[in-house]
Amino acid sequence: MSRQRVSDVLNDLGYALQSNRKAQEGRGHPDRDAQFRYINDTATAFVKRRQPVISVDCKKKELVGNFRNAGREWHPKGKPERVSIHDFLVREQGKAIPYGVFDPTRNEGYVRVGIDHETASFAVRSIHRWWTLMGRRRYPKAKSLLITADGGGSNGPRLGLWKWELQRLAEATGLAITVCHLPPGTSKWNKIEHRLFSYISANWRGRPLTSLVAIVSLIAATTTKTGLRVRAEVDMAKYPLGVKVPPEEMAKVRLQKHDVHGDWNYTIQPTRRRQ
Repeated sequence: MSRQRVSDVLNDLGYALQSNRKAQEGRGHPDRDAQFRYINDTATAFVKRRQPVISVDCKKKELVGNFRNAGREWHPKGKPERVSIHDFLVREQGKAIPYGVFDPTRNEGYVRVGIDHETASFAVRSIHRWWTLMGRRRYPKAKSLLITADGGGSNGPRLGLWKWELQRLAEATGLAITVCHLPPGTSKWNKIEHRLFSYISANWRGRPLTSLVAIVSLIAATTTKTGLRVRAEVDMAKYPLGVKVPPEEMAKVRLQKHDVHGDWNYTIQPTRRRQ
């Protein structure tokens, strides 16, 4: 019995060489579909009133340096770009933490590349920067903002720091901030994943991310045939882990839970509304 004969028999039986496929999501939340419908209805209502809707998330962290990056790029035959054999963190170069804000209505993205830690403070600072650079100009008459976010990470619904930082954002902008979280285990359906992050990954595929400047340039150069535009910046600030918001400060958060799954859907009101 030869190797080829075994291959032929397996082929006749309907077998083929295949890689693993991510398909098992575990048990779905019973309110999963209802939450998606609620998010869609809320977003539709915001768009009809010409109020901004954004999708936010943190992209996979990347090592900065001359390391292998999955994918292929055109080079002269037999002369591939040479990169380091080992993919170890180089302290002097650090890592890149891209936090993204995507506006599906205008097909525009903003990515802030941090160098310290992925915290709620970093996430909200990125959203605030998007509003300052892009959102305020795009929506001059906006009085409210809808944020759709995953149910975990730096923008999880259980994080007190996330809600406290959003209150500070509401005070700084005068916007009433509504947040709708995706149900557990459904982060891949977040619009920013397949309408922004996937194209960034495709754009830098096969290219070593040698520096923060290179990373920001590759992100900002990401475009699509449908007109996607992206702006990117580096955030050199420090965001320490383990920050706890005192109870007296949490009491100042003007949070209103929605009637539908108030743990996932809520609005934070500013003290003074935007004129």
